[in-house]
Amino acid sequence: MNCYLVEEDHDLTLVDAALPYSLKGILRAAETIGKPIKRIVLTHAHDDHVGSLDALKQTLSDVAVYISRRDARLMEGDRSLDEIEPNSPIRGGVPKALKTRADVLLQEGDRVGSLLTIASPGHTPGSCAFFDTRNKALITGDAFQTRGGIAVSGQFRFWFPFPAFATWNKEMALESAYKLRDFHPSLLATGHGRMLEQPALAIDRAIACAERNLEKYGTKEQ
Repeated sequence: MNCYLVEEDHDLTLVDAALPYSLKGILRAAETIGKPIKRIVLTHAHDDHVGSLDALKQTLSDVAVYISRRDARLMEGDRSLDEIEPNSPIRGGVPKALKTRADVLLQEGDRVGSLLTIASPGHTPGSCAFFDTRNKALITGDAFQTRGGIAVSGQFRFWFPFPAFATWNKEMALESAYKLRDFHPSLLATGHGRMLEQPALAIDRAIACAERNLEKYGTKEQ
């Protein structure tokens, strides 16, 4: 379960909050860098991405929390769908007792320090990726995974199937994969698995596999 510290001139942005036991590791990493965490940006609201959020907010009282306007509802345990959204059930672990709420609700194009917000629905309705405008690193949350083999969200990988099981809508996830590819990232940083440098070919392979699976199986589990 990955989370990332993005270094700015005077402080840090934490992208995702992993699991409850991640608190100490996150604080140690920030201490090693020698800068304070001032912002927590969430790619989406599944349990494994907000697990240490309450503890972080309690420890870092002045930290600001950011999430998409759409996934802010998931932070409250609300799995309801909008009328315009595909009628697919929202899957995965949605928080039931999360106390923290977002200070800032994000939308496409918003900037958080050096990070550009990219709406990337599919894994959840309000999933976002974050593109570092300085070095073209792309933090995708679960729009892609690299653990168990690179895959677009919703595509089953035997050695690590959990992101596929937790994906809301595979067609929208594929559309988001196309969109993220067009940013030509220099680095792919996913919610699960190792980072990939110069990931263009790997992204193309993952997209081609998702296209074949959706053509063959449609919306059935792959």
